[in-house]
Amino acid sequence: MKHRLAVLACALTVTATTAVTAVSASAATRPSPEPRVVAHLDLSRGQTPENIALTPDGTAVVTFAAARQVATIDPKGAIRILATLPAPADGGVHTPVLGFPLTAGIVRAHDGTLYFLYATGTSDLTGLWRMRPGGAPHRITALPADSLPNGLALDEHHGRLYMADSALGKIYTVRTSGGPATTWSAASELASTGFVGVNGLKLHQGALWAGNLDQGTIVRIPFGPGGRPGHAQVRATGLQGIDDFAFTGRGDQILAAIDGPNKVVSVEHDGSSSTVLTGADGLQNPTSIAVRRGTAYIPSAAYQTATHPNLMVLPGVGPMGNSGQAPHGHGGR
Repeated sequence: MKHRLAVLACALTVTATTAVTAVSASAATRPSPEPRVVAHLDLSRGQTPENIALTPDGTAVVTFAAARQVATIDPKGAIRILATLPAPADGGVHTPVLGFPLTAGIVRAHDGTLYFLYATGTSDLTGLWRMRPGGAPHRITALPADSLPNGLALDEHHGRLYMADSALGKIYTVRTSGGPATTWSAASELASTGFVGVNGLKLHQGALWAGNLDQGTIVRIPFGPGGRPGHAQVRATGLQGIDDFAFTGRGDQILAAIDGPNKVVSVEHDGSSSTVLTGADGLQNPTSIAVRRGTAYIPSAAYQTATHPNLMVLPGVGPMGNSGQAPHGHGGR
């Protein structure tokens, strides 16, 4: 386990030290009240939270990347393992970029169904998985063995999912019922420059938004007729190390998890950005963010710090009663 995390930490260190950052470290814009850690996680057990979805009562549903698990963390910090995915026969050594199995993006439908991504470097396990309430996980869509499925977005209204491939620089789409995936976009703005390209995905106001860890950008791709992608537009730069992000509910304002540099930043509608949280606040390499009713939920995986993975909450980031996910309806199917 330590060796596997060291591989990722090394890559993130390179990302952090080579970042050309437009984020002003001195311009902290922390909301009030203060952030707090609601759950301390166990690094020795692979409890490295990679992605997050929320239930209506504020319980976090997370993927533990290194443990191949899906788990819940309730508002009091209690952890419950929902599933452990099967290990690849070769141990995952052929997983692109990382060399270990990665349990990544997760979303939750209104009926409690969970969809999540698993990358193993093998054709029998890599792809989109589904788990209904009380049921067992099973793969519903296969993705290429040389892909690194990472970020995931759900358009429940149209019954579609969108999946980021961080290795091949693509976004795939598939119906929520499963089946073969198709490439939705392979725009150059999604490509990596050596480590990880397109990563986090979010649906917002008629477009699919994507973060690119290597390029340090947030990209907006509008939906065209029939749900086809429009021209990719870079909306923010200087965010090298961006993992996943969330809209706050204040227009196009975004909170972004900047993994290797160990910070959370606020990105405004004009692309400007400022630091909100750092390691001094308890961050341990944040990986993703979810916003509900004005509170941000921020998992940290400690990939580089290698000390205390955790789940932090930060109140006061958006309008109360707003989920942080603005309407995203688009063309018919």
